[in-house]
Amino acid sequence: MRGLQARAGTPKGTLTIRRGRFSARTSVRSVTTIAVISAGVVALMVWATTLGSYAISPAELWGLVEGTAPQRVHTVVVEWRLPRIVAAVVFGIALGISGAVFQSLTRNPLGSPDIIGFASGAYTGVVVTLLLGATGYAARGAGALIGGLLTALAVYLLAFRRGIQGFRLIIIGIALSAFLDGINTWFTAKVDVDLALHAAVWGAGSLGAVNWTSVGIGSAVLAVLLVAAPEAQRRMRRLELGDDAAAALGVPVEPTKLALILIGVAATALVTAAAGPIAFIALAAPQIARRLTGQGASVDLAGSAAVGAALLLGADLIALHAVPGVPLPTGAVTICIGGGYLVWLLVRESRRERSTA
Repeated sequence: MRGLQARAGTPKGTLTIRRGRFSARTSVRSVTTIAVISAGVVALMVWATTLGSYAISPAELWGLVEGTAPQRVHTVVVEWRLPRIVAAVVFGIALGISGAVFQSLTRNPLGSPDIIGFASGAYTGVVVTLLLGATGYAARGAGALIGGLLTALAVYLLAFRRGIQGFRLIIIGIALSAFLDGINTWFTAKVDVDLALHAAVWGAGSLGAVNWTSVGIGSAVLAVLLVAAPEAQRRMRRLELGDDAAAALGVPVEPTKLALILIGVAATALVTAAAGPIAFIALAAPQIARRLTGQGASVDLAGSAAVGAALLLGADLIALHAVPGVPLPTGAVTICIGGGYLVWLLVRESRRERSTA
């Protein structure tokens, strides 16, 4: 296959991928795992179109593909269900990428945007946008991006001591996140009741209000981020060797970190603007992907994106159908799942520290 070849002298089970000037090594296990997860996501998407109070049969679904399905089937699937399904996949990919970027930068499994405050900053930006009377996705997206970037800048400046150290960034991010959560609560307590209710419902994190417009804009932003992903992955791998080693390999360390922060914040902002803050997908996806793909201590963007899509789509299906007739906020489901995962992760890290002490 052109652009995909095995190289002599590389570890067994490793492929070298070349595309123009870009070259990267990846394991056969990683490629296979990502392909299997992606196929599972597609199957889950097809299954999700058939679920609901108005069940869609496989024959009706095939008729929709052929263009012979009744108008009601077209309305239910294309106008009502597909925007939410596609949004779950697109936003799951974005959250997986964001989590992978920040966990690689901090070299810590807790380094995700919802832990270190960037998601709270994006949420604050959207709340301010709502207070100003702007409710469109483009306006919310701009507010989320500005809020996330200002939060990232504050964390970066407060954490900078002759460079950025992951643990200091996490601690400062957690403190700033708590401060911003208090600001958000104060905003919703002081504004008009209807606006406060709107902000509270949106702040729970739900895909129920997405439409093709928000999905299209979010997909366009994600496409730009995916173009930068191969180069970002290459620099992330070098930064994981340490700042001195990365600099010796020709990586401009601090500018690269700023660029990666921008990618991570933009990925978080496009989700927050459309669906509100959805927690724990960015935290769990990179770690699950790392174990499934066998990447060791390295964080993989492609694997994290695939796992993020699967997690968010699965969580949204649970939110919609766990209690018949009573759809739950997607964020509530991810918090329940992610809370258990976070407890397991903390216990595991504690045991590891005791074993190495």
